[in-house]
Amino acid sequence: MTGVQFGELPFLTENGEVITCAYSPDGKSFAIGLVNGNVSVYTTSNWERILILNHDSNGGRVYRVVYSPQSDQIASCSDTGAVKLWHAGTGECLRVLEADGALCVAYSPQGDRVASAAETVRIWDVTTGECLQTLSGNSEVVICVAYSPQGDQIASGCMDSVVRLWDVESESCSHILLGHGDKVPGLAYSPKGDQLATASMDSTIRLWDVRTGDCRLVLTGHSAPVISVAFSPKGDQLASGAGDMTVRLWDVESGACRQTITGHNHSILAVAYSPKGDQIASGSTDKTVRLQDVSTGGALFFGPSGHSMAAMSISYSPNGDQMVSGSVDQTLRLWSAETGECCQVMDHGELIACVAYSPRGNRIASGGNDKTVRLWDLATGACQRTLIGHGGNVRNIAFSPDGVTVASASEDGTVRLWDTATGSWRRTLCGLGARVDDVVYSPNGERIATSGGDGAIRLWSVENGECHQILIGHIGAAKSIAYSPQGNQLASGSNDTTIRLWNMESEERSFTLTGHSEGVFRVAYSAKGNLLASTSLDKTVRLWDVASGQCLLKKTFQAITTSIAWSTRPDESYLVTGCWDGSVLKWEVVQEGEYCMRLCWGVTNGLLTVTDATMQDVQGLSRLNKELLKQRGAVDEPQDLLHEASKKVATMASVVSELKKSFNGVVQE
Repeated sequence: MTGVQFGELPFLTENGEVITCAYSPDGKSFAIGLVNGNVSVYTTSNWERILILNHDSNGGRVYRVVYSPQSDQIASCSDTGAVKLWHAGTGECLRVLEADGALCVAYSPQGDRVASAAETVRIWDVTTGECLQTLSGNSEVVICVAYSPQGDQIASGCMDSVVRLWDVESESCSHILLGHGDKVPGLAYSPKGDQLATASMDSTIRLWDVRTGDCRLVLTGHSAPVISVAFSPKGDQLASGAGDMTVRLWDVESGACRQTITGHNHSILAVAYSPKGDQIASGSTDKTVRLQDVSTGGALFFGPSGHSMAAMSISYSPNGDQMVSGSVDQTLRLWSAETGECCQVMDHGELIACVAYSPRGNRIASGGNDKTVRLWDLATGACQRTLIGHGGNVRNIAFSPDGVTVASASEDGTVRLWDTATGSWRRTLCGLGARVDDVVYSPNGERIATSGGDGAIRLWSVENGECHQILIGHIGAAKSIAYSPQGNQLASGSNDTTIRLWNMESEERSFTLTGHSEGVFRVAYSAKGNLLASTSLDKTVRLWDVASGQCLLKKTFQAITTSIAWSTRPDESYLVTGCWDGSVLKWEVVQEGEYCMRLCWGVTNGLLTVTDATMQDVQGLSRLNKELLKQRGAVDEPQDLLHEASKKVATMASVVSELKKSFNGVVQE
């Protein structure tokens, strides 16, 4: 296993819900505040717990832990009201500040003062414990507080959704930041101190200019209250943790969501960057802290870079360098076709059923269950336009060959044509009967083909929008259609388990391809047009010879392959598949006598699973690697496996014995 990289470190398990966490500025230790009133302190060299600080013997929850800038102290506060200062090395309680119900605490950049948040913001002398200043004027309880990196300003977030910026010297409020629609439980200054990020229970994050008090950006994408935010040490990235059980990484300049990290099974209340910026820690009410290695961007075979749910649609860029996938997890992900690295993540906001590149490759369209089509700028990752008009979920989309128009097929029984420059509606194709599942342009751009719930394939004139031909043959819904690159053939895949190839010159059926045992989900032609790939609910991918209709290859997957696309380069024979489990896999199609598919790379959302694997005689594993593998089900030696197996056999024998007693001998051995 030499050279193997792990996308995550072993997660830390606590005996209470995790409310807060923090790295020491020197990166040598890590503190966790718990709902049971304790603070756990770990050394980051091997992630062993070295201290347990009992903040509240009555079990009051620890709302915030923070290190002093010198890393020699830890400050904690709980709902009993006290702020406690601890020696970070020995765990000795150095001082108790009676802060009247403090919900948050923050050190000044010099480390000689701490600010506490309650009904007011108080500033304390660390050495004497004396309250030096009180910042009054909040109309509701203050639940978060932070010093600016320069120490001349304090930000406070309140229960009433208002954020205030305070001048420390004059004790006056310099700016009142309005915009959030609910409580503000988290905020953070950028490393330069020119921006403030605020997290709100309204499920949004806002970035503010602290000099003017203006809101720069509103970051949307979380589907539940956002509790915590943290800037990366460089200040170019922002992490957020929310009640939707995800951590999102945002580009500070553009506001685009670059990555969504999953793994927790309950709300995330805390996020923190390591001082070097190579790790992100997230704490959750599932009683764990998860440590993610972000130095590689998370683009590992096992780790957080894959979709967390089914990859419903996938498409190659026109130049073949990149591909995009859209998922039930509401995100679009851009992948390097060469390496499989996840380059960018964009959030549609609802289940994504379809994605497509524009002919020039500078835009992507996505459609989904919010009944809209969204147009994205690849240079910035920003949504340029949202096309609204459908009365049902959008099932598929297609750009015209000149890129001027995008067509969208919907469950409302219509296809709409949109102007890509203005986003305006141009035409609606009606009379399609049932749900429309797919829409494609002919290569010359003169025709549009549609398919849907009634099994019919309809051919439309782009010039006048009239339907001039209906191809009948399928006895089930036609889920997918595709034109050959030459435009002389059309393939259709149906719930009736068949694929039909139609001659576009005579508009008659050429072949009926049989072999799939369940409904056909997707069909796609290779760049040369000599091969057709199909996916099915039977969990297989098949390759077909277009000239003869012969099945050349059948490959079985563990999960349903929900999307498929060929490389757009005629000199290449690569196929990419998206699966129900969220994985994205790139294959080389090779003919060595018979056809075969060789895996080039793959990305999966799942944690590394090695259940019942043995680590005996494996070289190159560190202690942390072994701990991670054990958490995923591996064992040290085969004897451990035999012991577990014997226990299972004994348990099964006991169950059979009880069944025999219950059913009076009906169950036979």
